[in-house]
Amino acid sequence: MPLEFKTNPEISVNDFIDILHRSGLAARRPVEDHECMQGMLKHANLIVAAYNSEKLVGIARSITDFYYACYLSDLAVDKAWQGSGVGKSLQRKTQDALGSKCKLILLAAPAAESYYGHVGYNQHPSCFVLERNAQIK
Repeated sequence: MPLEFKTNPEISVNDFIDILHRSGLAARRPVEDHECMQGMLKHANLIVAAYNSEKLVGIARSITDFYYACYLSDLAVDKAWQGSGVGKSLQRKTQDALGSKCKLILLAAPAAESYYGHVGYNQHPSCFVLERNAQIK
């Protein structure tokens, strides 16, 4: 059965957590904190999802201004579908929703670094992260 892609569909927090588990990304997300996960869905302003029948098999969750920068926060594809082009399609459909000058920006999990270079991203050497409990000096 062909995949169906939807932009900004209603996704339950349980389905979101489930696809993170099935993709392997749950190890890097606070899946045990339903309030946080619900907030991640609610405040993302661009979500592209891939479905096989009614089953969610992939998601690209982003925060963007649509004109300059789009932070692709989650790209999760069910392990059974990895290598089939679902991730590339999710990224292309995310790009299609953006303005002509808007760039995709992401932080890659160590295991995915080679993937992003392979599909065309340039690695940027200066990313900085300030943890929530850290103080601005």
